[in-house]
Amino acid sequence: MNTKVNRKEALNSIQANVQDKNMLRHMLATEAIMRALAKKLGQDKDEWGLTGLLHDIDVELVEGDPKSHSKLGADIARELGANEKMAHAILRHNEIHGIPPETKLDLALFCADPLSGLITASALVRPNKLNGLSTKSVVKHFHEKRFAAGVNREQMLGCQKIGLELEEFISLGIKAMKGIASELGL
Repeated sequence: MNTKVNRKEALNSIQANVQDKNMLRHMLATEAIMRALAKKLGQDKDEWGLTGLLHDIDVELVEGDPKSHSKLGADIARELGANEKMAHAILRHNEIHGIPPETKLDLALFCADPLSGLITASALVRPNKLNGLSTKSVVKHFHEKRFAAGVNREQMLGCQKIGLELEEFISLGIKAMKGIASELGL
């Protein structure tokens, strides 16, 4: 493992800094997707998962200031033991900073972040939530620009830069989130 971050300590810090339960669920979903991506791509599952878990730890602390978001998050992640690669991915996931991607981890976090939102929105309009949610259904919602309008579709298409087609990426994300459906309330 390339990180000294303890997941329990990371969760404790998140729970101390993030009050919004939906944001917490988003971070857990992103962690699950990142772990699945790491497994698929032969990367460190703990490093990638913890990067996904911590990526929005500062969102409430910066009180919605997009120019500060992810700068403080990267610093908090470092304090928790994250390596520079993880901190860079957290910092870089906020496009406003204009930092180019340097690693697969950077690219993966950037495209996984909105995927968790699209899958969550797709699950919420179904009577059985994640249970029975199909890739086809989420792909259909991907093409409906008014559905989950805040989800950045271009950002999700970044999955191609890490070697996955959109359908495969979505399928991987659904499966990962189904694995923690009870934690997500889905």
